[in-house]
Amino acid sequence: MVHVTSNAPSGTPNWLDLGIPDLDRAKEFYGTVFGWEFQDYGAEAGHYHACLLRGEPVAGIMKNPDDAPAEYWWQMYFATDDCDGTVKRASDAGATVVMPPDDVMDQGRMAILRDPTGAQFGLWQGRAHVGSQFRDEPGSLVWSELVTADPQAARDFYSAVFEYTLEEMPGDFDYTVLNRPDGQAIGGIEGRPDMQGASWVVYFETADPDETVRRVRDTGGTVVTEPEDTPYGRLATVKDPFGVPFRVMRSAPPEGT
Repeated sequence: MVHVTSNAPSGTPNWLDLGIPDLDRAKEFYGTVFGWEFQDYGAEAGHYHACLLRGEPVAGIMKNPDDAPAEYWWQMYFATDDCDGTVKRASDAGATVVMPPDDVMDQGRMAILRDPTGAQFGLWQGRAHVGSQFRDEPGSLVWSELVTADPQAARDFYSAVFEYTLEEMPGDFDYTVLNRPDGQAIGGIEGRPDMQGASWVVYFETADPDETVRRVRDTGGTVVTEPEDTPYGRLATVKDPFGVPFRVMRSAPPEGT
């Protein structure tokens, strides 16, 4: 478990949020699945809600301003200590700027981009709000990966923007771990030739994936893949009532423990 009290190093996933059509339905679902409570930031913030774990924010949800989007997804943000500079670097590397850098009251500065493979992501330069205050704790983000049919373009882009080093995983599948310059793994890129489009997929830690999957079903979600054991932990892929995919995972203990 990591308790975050200050801005994470640049390139670290440090926030995620979700825009959906029915806030009350989303709160019922995610409150049941993860035990989250919710804080409405008020009309000034468009009734953006913080998802609270033990009283501290780990994610955000809001009513989607688009009345009929083609899909909904958890949007992941990367930490940056210079939002404008990172947008410039990303643009030079082939990104499309969806929303240019802008201040969010006194909370921080953000931008939304789309990488050259088509995956959307955000940047967050924390001020009063440093981002998710728990990580690797049940009910919080534990891992994230980009799934794309063009993994080489993704590797080139993210290493140029965040100075990641790339670690190719052995085996018969295309998977690259992204490491910050200090060596800390922050996520991965999965190459999937049959993938239509590209997107970041988020993983939430859970103490009991089987029980979490049961709660997903009981609260109106769907199960894409049942819990299964892997070398990295026990995980399942699910969707919320709005069709938003995510994964739940009980991480394998570190080697030697």
